[in-house]
Amino acid sequence: MQNSPDPKALATLPDGELLDEVQRRTFGFFWEGGHLVSGLALDRVGRHADPADDMVTVAGCGFGILSLLVAIERGWQSRPAVLERLEIMLEFLGRAPRFHGAFSHFINGRSGATIALFQNDDGGDLVETAMLFMGLLAARHYFDHDTAQEARVRGSITAMWEAVEWDWYTQGGQDVLYWLWSPVNRWVNDQEIRGWNECLLTYVLAASAPRHAIEPSVYERGFAGGRDFLNGQSYYGINLPLGPAFGGPLFFCHYSFCGIDPRGLKDRYADYWRQCVQHVNINRRHCIENPGRHKGYGESCWGLTASEGPNGYSVHAPDRDDGTIAPTGAISSMPFAPSEALAAMRHFLAKYGDEVWGRYGFVDAFCEDKHWFADTFLAIDQGPIIVMIENYRSGLLWKIFMGIPEVQAGLRRLGFTSPHLDPSAQA
Repeated sequence: MQNSPDPKALATLPDGELLDEVQRRTFGFFWEGGHLVSGLALDRVGRHADPADDMVTVAGCGFGILSLLVAIERGWQSRPAVLERLEIMLEFLGRAPRFHGAFSHFINGRSGATIALFQNDDGGDLVETAMLFMGLLAARHYFDHDTAQEARVRGSITAMWEAVEWDWYTQGGQDVLYWLWSPVNRWVNDQEIRGWNECLLTYVLAASAPRHAIEPSVYERGFAGGRDFLNGQSYYGINLPLGPAFGGPLFFCHYSFCGIDPRGLKDRYADYWRQCVQHVNINRRHCIENPGRHKGYGESCWGLTASEGPNGYSVHAPDRDDGTIAPTGAISSMPFAPSEALAAMRHFLAKYGDEVWGRYGFVDAFCEDKHWFADTFLAIDQGPIIVMIENYRSGLLWKIFMGIPEVQAGLRRLGFTSPHLDPSAQA
């Protein structure tokens, strides 16, 4: 890891140099900080020490794989070095337990064994699996050279992709996807995946699958039929097309849209660019209005999402606000509010300095009310920082993911329109 400028000096850099430094520094979480055996993304890493366990996060691996493609394009790592790392990851994933093709939420990065997130969660996690395949399919599309190594990578990813039984997770043909299935506990958690939330990607991939695809009715009656799907109300004078009151945590407009390009993406329910922009604006406006009178909040200090907090990991949103700000909330919103996200980034660095900045970029969260600053970096928060900054700068991951033929077919099946689906718009 290269030496980083003092964070307060970093805050004074021109925009391009600042974004370079934040992206590159954050990428270290996935490269230098990757699991020593499997190369996969550890769930979390300490500010000063590596974790004592071997817990790898499957969704974090998806974001990490997307960041590998950014690393090549930005010149942080060579194509051969990334391919070598990716082959190690794929070989390990190929040996890990799968449950009707789906991976578990956490796996042991040394043995591959399933690690339960909570009681009865000892099987497949369809949402985590979707986040993983967002990265894997993007890598398959990116590594298109006619070499034996790149052909092996493409073949390994395709074999895993075709093995996911998305339709199995309808629990016998119901018009909704289920989040979890366990060979021991079966459907005991009975957790339906209904929107609006971070799970749009799950339904898009389930409709895109070359085998075991779901019918469009599963999306219409399941995800789009969710109680918190349609909204149409205004919060702080800002209209919100979809989602729960006040929009929910910001990761709702980050995770799926690391790959799915919301620019011009529409269906009969919403304009998804507008949905993301309005969600971000509501979240920021809440922090400016600051009804809870939390310390530090303001025009340049905002970003409520799921993160670590003084009392452990929790979901933070305008209607679940305990004073915890996560830098990833504002920074990963950069495509939707670029000047506001940049201002927040500079503010975090200038005001809090080393309290929020460390070996892998921004720490996960802070709460000025309690003068608490996280001692950890989390994969699912670090990854979107790299990816969404890049989508703002170049649209790289959007171009790659939206160019995948199966994804295009899945979006069409579900009734979406997008410039990426219109050949004349690509000319």
